[in-house]
Amino acid sequence: MELTFEAFRENAGRVRGRVAEVCARAGRAPTEVEVLPVTKTHPAAAAAFAARLGFHAVGENRVQEAAAKRAEFEADAAAQPLRWELIGHLQSNKARLAAARFDRVQSVDGAKLLRELDKASAALGKTLPVLLQVNAGRDPANFGAEPEAAPALLEQALACAHLRVEGLMTLAPLDGGNAAARRCFANLREIRDRLARDFGAALPVLSMGMSGDLDEAVAEGSTLVRVGTALFGSR
Repeated sequence: MELTFEAFRENAGRVRGRVAEVCARAGRAPTEVEVLPVTKTHPAAAAAFAARLGFHAVGENRVQEAAAKRAEFEADAAAQPLRWELIGHLQSNKARLAAARFDRVQSVDGAKLLRELDKASAALGKTLPVLLQVNAGRDPANFGAEPEAAPALLEQALACAHLRVEGLMTLAPLDGGNAAARRCFANLREIRDRLARDFGAALPVLSMGMSGDLDEAVAEGSTLVRVGTALFGSR
């Protein structure tokens, strides 16, 4: 990896400063927003950089890539503790491996996937934290349950004994720029608020926003922003 640790530290400082500025404008505390470094397509050294700088978790898109990378990272006896989160689309036939290799799955978008993750987690003797992915921007190019299907998905998720629903996740529409992203994020927050009220469920995590739309996400209530390019550079 060409990026040095010092350059990564500088990038992280800029990202954290950007989050703090948006939080100040929105009347929020910076501690309300977690930055999740996205290490997909980068080597295990990227995860090591994140852990060394005090990040608690990293995000990955592909199950096999992350499994190999995590094994390499953890083979280093000096490795700092680090959680691994799946943020990319997950096929049901890979649920068993995902349940075994990830500490949280953010991209749960259907009943079949819920069942497979619940079954795999039961076999592992663990409770797997998950986020439900909602296509809050109604972009046909994005994965996620449609907003009107979110209540049924949450009901099904809450019935899974070996899953713990911690909140919702979304991706901004590919088109429409930052204005469309902000509408999407506001919609997800409103969906979360309704679900939490109607189901009496604590759904504290709103995973929304990436390098290009971080400002809009934080302004609309994101508690977790998934940042790759702004930390590690272009792939």
